[in-house]
Amino acid sequence: MGLVVFLVTLVAVLAAAGYAGYLAMLTSAAKKRPGGGPAVDFAKKRMPVAGAMLGVTLLAMLIGTGESWGADVFAVLLAAGGGVGSVKALQTSQSRFREGQY
Repeated sequence: MGLVVFLVTLVAVLAAAGYAGYLAMLTSAAKKRPGGGPAVDFAKKRMPVAGAMLGVTLLAMLIGTGESWGADVFAVLLAAGGGVGSVKALQTSQSRFREGQY
């Protein structure tokens, strides 16, 4: 059970870190372009969400290091929620930029 918990939480942490990294790169690129202000504002508004998701998944990884079966199940559920939420938020952000909203 410990290996499964570790793998699920690791994937969730990577998903959340990927979303935060995407927003950081978006902010950096938008600052260098003229007229990139709306994209910078959007990324700055979404950064707390990305940070919260990353924190949730890191907490899940920490909880998953315990020996309790109940803690492992809770860690998997917490990590899965944070990971899925991060992926959905990343997809939403990407679709907004592909459609030219920013």
